[in-house]
Amino acid sequence: MQMHLTSATLPRPHSLSELGMAAASNSRICLSEFTYRRGSEIYGEKEPAEYIYQVKSGAVRSYKLLSDGRRQICAFHVPGDIFGLENGGVHRFTTEALVDTTARLIRRESLDTVAGSDGTLTMSLLCMTTTNLRHAEDHMLLLGRKTSLERVAAFLIEMDRRLTAAGILALPMPRRDIADYLGLTLETVSRSLSHLRELGVLDFIGNNQRHIVLLDRQQLAALDRQN
Repeated sequence: MQMHLTSATLPRPHSLSELGMAAASNSRICLSEFTYRRGSEIYGEKEPAEYIYQVKSGAVRSYKLLSDGRRQICAFHVPGDIFGLENGGVHRFTTEALVDTTARLIRRESLDTVAGSDGTLTMSLLCMTTTNLRHAEDHMLLLGRKTSLERVAAFLIEMDRRLTAAGILALPMPRRDIADYLGLTLETVSRSLSHLRELGVLDFIGNNQRHIVLLDRQQLAALDRQN
């Protein structure tokens, strides 16, 4: 695992508020920042779950390799997202930086200690766990019930909610990653995006087609029947 230290431990209590957790000041809690190069591993499956992470900038993919060698991407983490919170002692998935990514790290051991006496922090951790569970349920429904076009539409709606700035949806992940997230082939994802363009739902900016302008969100929502 390659990690490049970008700053010293941040002061309390501001560091916890940046993690989205409003807790009382405690010297046992500290937060560090690391930068991961594009494509580098943040942590691997079955490695000890020693830290909880928050994306400060960049993007992260979380995935599992199946027994037949295929890759199933379980989640994309974008700025503000918290990941790495496990209910056991090891990580269930592997995470990698999609682009050069800076993440905030907080040691799980110190967090567990303080959570035992801080009700606000405990509720924040419970909320984070519930949010992750809801995403897992939505993803399971997406993989099990929707057509390929509905899956792509649902993905664009999700990313539009989480990433769109100045009217442009800038996707940090390539289409191969989108395919592995949606349980589709690369060709199917490309065809679906082209079909949405033909329908006037979206258009592309640039040659790599990762910058998307959503022209008709109402029609896109109609295509996602579960939305």
